[in-house]
Amino acid sequence: MGAMAILLIPTLGPLHLAHPRYNPVTPLELTRAFGPDAVLLASQSPEGLAEGRWRDEEQLPLYHLLPWAERTGVPVEALGERAEDLRGEAERFRGYLEEMPAGRRYLEEEAALRAPLEAALKTPLTPERLGDEAFLAVLKGYLEGVRTRFGAGPATGFRELRMEQVAEAIGRRGPGRYAVWVDLLDYPELLARLPEARPPGPHEPTEAERQRAVLDRAWRLAEEDDPASLLAQLQAIPGAEAGYLAAQLYLAAGRWQDALTLLEKVAEGDFHHPGYLPGYLLARLGQLRDLAGERERALRAYRGVLALSWAPEEARTIALAGLRTPFRLE
Repeated sequence: MGAMAILLIPTLGPLHLAHPRYNPVTPLELTRAFGPDAVLLASQSPEGLAEGRWRDEEQLPLYHLLPWAERTGVPVEALGERAEDLRGEAERFRGYLEEMPAGRRYLEEEAALRAPLEAALKTPLTPERLGDEAFLAVLKGYLEGVRTRFGAGPATGFRELRMEQVAEAIGRRGPGRYAVWVDLLDYPELLARLPEARPPGPHEPTEAERQRAVLDRAWRLAEEDDPASLLAQLQAIPGAEAGYLAAQLYLAAGRWQDALTLLEKVAEGDFHHPGYLPGYLLARLGQLRDLAGERERALRAYRGVLALSWAPEEARTIALAGLRTPFRLE
């Protein structure tokens, strides 16, 4: 009889953007290197996965995992029954506390408990650091403090119950190699319940990760960045997302004509991946066409955003505004 091998891979949602060595592509690269029979999602529900609810939670690594899994035939299964609904209980609980003076004091205590965790997350994360006992101790300290103060129910999104159920579901699967993706705050709870599992270890960044780090830097564009250097790096990366971000840099520099020329070229090709890109690209294309006085073509781009099966809310907002009024630079 074969053995069960489990690799736990923590995910950070939008926080991946702040960690070049643990960016949205890194969980996929760890998965590929592990060679799993299946990828199991501990913190998403089957309904949430099917409906794409993970996109509204900005689960950025899933934009890369799901196309890869479809290409390779590796099954992806979500095990967190009602995960999104139960996490919503935590948000409602916080809202309830915010309405009362005594409740706000509880939230101040929670913020104090969270401070060491936030400090740890400001230090660049790597796969090996996520498996380090010192980092795990920070996570466990925060979770234990919240559990002691608020209990193990709605305040934590029923985290302990959810991970207990996920661990049982994994245990029933039998022999095989399983890469288990789990939200960062669920990760210590699941690790404690799966003695067979191991956390990430040392990992040499791949070319895909290095390119992703550049793309993420361009998305976050800070005042201290060198736009010329970043533009040169983007021009060396293939794909529509790099082209879109290069156009964004042109626009930020006031070179909207160059941005339009580049974005028109990008739009002639395949720009469906990552899944958030079509909405952003078409919304920006509409604005640039407005600047060029091409109102009818701008309207087509805005309508294209709204015709997508899903687009980021920001892109939809831009498109709706563009349909009402031609875009102009401030």
